[in-house]
Amino acid sequence: MSPPALPWRTLRADLSASVVVFLVALPLCVGIAVASGVPAELGLVTGIVGGLVVGFMPGSSIQVSGPAAGLTVLVAEAVDRYGLAGLGTIVLVAGLLQVGLGLLRLGRWFRAITVSVVQGMLAGIGLLLIAGQLYVLAGVAAPHTGPGKFTGLPGLVGEVATSTPARVSLAVGGATIAVMVLWDSLPGRLRTVPGALVAVVAAAGVTAALRLPVDTIEVEGLLAAMQPSLGHWGTLADLGVLATIATFTLIASAESLFSAAAVDRLHQGPRTDFDKELVAQGTGNAICGLLGALPMTAVIVRSSANVRAGARTKVSRVLHGLWLLLFAAAAPGLIELIPLPALAAVLVHAGTKLLPVRAMPQLWREHRGEAVVLAATALAILTTDMFTGVLVGLGLAVVKTAWETSHVRVTVRDAAVRDAGVRDTAVRDAGVRDTAVRDAGVRDTAVRDAGPGPVEVAITGNATFLRLPTILTTLNDLPADRTVRLDLGGLRHVDHACRTALDAWIETHNGNAGVSVHVVAPRLAEDDRPRTVDATD
Repeated sequence: MSPPALPWRTLRADLSASVVVFLVALPLCVGIAVASGVPAELGLVTGIVGGLVVGFMPGSSIQVSGPAAGLTVLVAEAVDRYGLAGLGTIVLVAGLLQVGLGLLRLGRWFRAITVSVVQGMLAGIGLLLIAGQLYVLAGVAAPHTGPGKFTGLPGLVGEVATSTPARVSLAVGGATIAVMVLWDSLPGRLRTVPGALVAVVAAAGVTAALRLPVDTIEVEGLLAAMQPSLGHWGTLADLGVLATIATFTLIASAESLFSAAAVDRLHQGPRTDFDKELVAQGTGNAICGLLGALPMTAVIVRSSANVRAGARTKVSRVLHGLWLLLFAAAAPGLIELIPLPALAAVLVHAGTKLLPVRAMPQLWREHRGEAVVLAATALAILTTDMFTGVLVGLGLAVVKTAWETSHVRVTVRDAAVRDAGVRDTAVRDAGVRDTAVRDAGVRDTAVRDAGPGPVEVAITGNATFLRLPTILTTLNDLPADRTVRLDLGGLRHVDHACRTALDAWIETHNGNAGVSVHVVAPRLAEDDRPRTVDATD
């Protein structure tokens, strides 16, 4: 039975939205491919697969898939190390892993990754992307390493200062960025045409008209650029390849599913099935790997443009893939007119959107630990590599969570201090009457003869090994010649290390002459060690 036909109003809305998404995706697909060190056509192939294949599959109905700026740095590193053939195998295996994870219904668990790690990952990628594209803006070859992109910036400034072609190239790129920024400030109807497309077309027109000495994109042709392969499976014996596959799988899956959650908040349509969406993303990546194209993720820029343009169903994202295919087949020569600094400007603009500029101040005020994890993840990516940086972020997130959940409070109240306060009050009340003063002195002597009351210690929260220094420092500072009432009734959890340490301290304190420890539940030991138990135990 065929699915019911869409109402004309819905189809018209989807058709209009598909054109908008196509116009947004076109410069991004080409720019991301060039920045990744692969032919521009491969970015279009990934966009086409994202529309025509993933667009048809269940999972999400509105979000759009294609090459993502968040994977640019990782792809460039993979191409530099393993070549295009190695990239195809990496993307293929990562896609198959995504399909397997989705079929095992593990898609929802990717949402358990803390947002600060994902934001830190994207911030690190954004900074590397911006730093690398600054060289392209000036028509200068960029260093291969992440730290090198930053340490080489003073040399780049010197190159621009002494080279006329570098200044012309930088002027074209700077003007492209200015057009995009100004376009974003225009009224909504004018912004129906994406600012990136307007800026790139304007840069291409000016460069061609004035015959500026600026590098443009080299086009091989769609079929010539692709290198279809069933995979070079021998490369899987390389641990570096396996680490890259794991990184691709983690980042592509997390970015896609976080994008899906964000897009769901933008519309009132069907919600995303995260397991099916992971299968769809994996299928798309497996096909891209077979074709030798770039990896894909669901991308928030194209997806939000789809929602804002009025998309109702998945037809809009399928049609956007069709428009990309028609453009790649009918007008590939137009790509050759695009100046490289204009594409670099598009990616610099996209890279700034990966930085949590607005979210970071609020995060620092309200959740300082999350802000530290975010910054540390980004810094680790900048100084090492993507895989190590993500592992550092996840490790710090686990440590932060363990520290916060092991919060414990130790409160000490000294009964003798309260008794002294009562005695002082009695003396003051006695006034100047000699008899009353003597009576007060008798009472004071009686209290002293009775000895000071117990020191009351209450420990509440979660007692884990992380908090042992706090607990033992407080207990060891207690006077050794005083009885202690140790109230553990407020503890929600006691791990083995704390249990052992508390038992040892109780045994040591009970060994002092004439004193004991009165313990209030929970019971810390199952043996018959001699200790005095409070009546409330």
